[in-house]
Amino acid sequence: MKIIVGYEGSRMSHMALDLAKKHAKAFGAEVTVITSLEGGRADKIEDIEAAKNGLEYAEELLKREGIESKSHLLIHGLSPGEDIVDFAKEQNADEIIVGVKMKSKVGKFLLGSNAQYVILNAHCPVVTIKL
Repeated sequence: MKIIVGYEGSRMSHMALDLAKKHAKAFGAEVTVITSLEGGRADKIEDIEAAKNGLEYAEELLKREGIESKSHLLIHGLSPGEDIVDFAKEQNADEIIVGVKMKSKVGKFLLGSNAQYVILNAHCPVVTIKL
């Protein structure tokens, strides 16, 4: 079994990682942690370094638990939602775990929602975490 976790260092991302640990142990799964940088954020070296450090932390945390894991930094110019869906399909993932930020209906309309994109477009089940 392959689990993909969208990770960007937030409290919600840590909660998603904790759930991925539980699922990986229960199902003998491999976990791949991904961070997607889009647009201007990918242009700043400090953002790239911070993303790499976060992924290293997440991968090490999983390995200490005896969970087979990998990490990937995606800088394709896509939205994080698009990156997660495309990557999960390429890897033939069995499950995606993402955090959901609570927004008003107007906020979702104006800003979009990466989690919503993943939920609606993923080829596999999506588990969401919210605060």
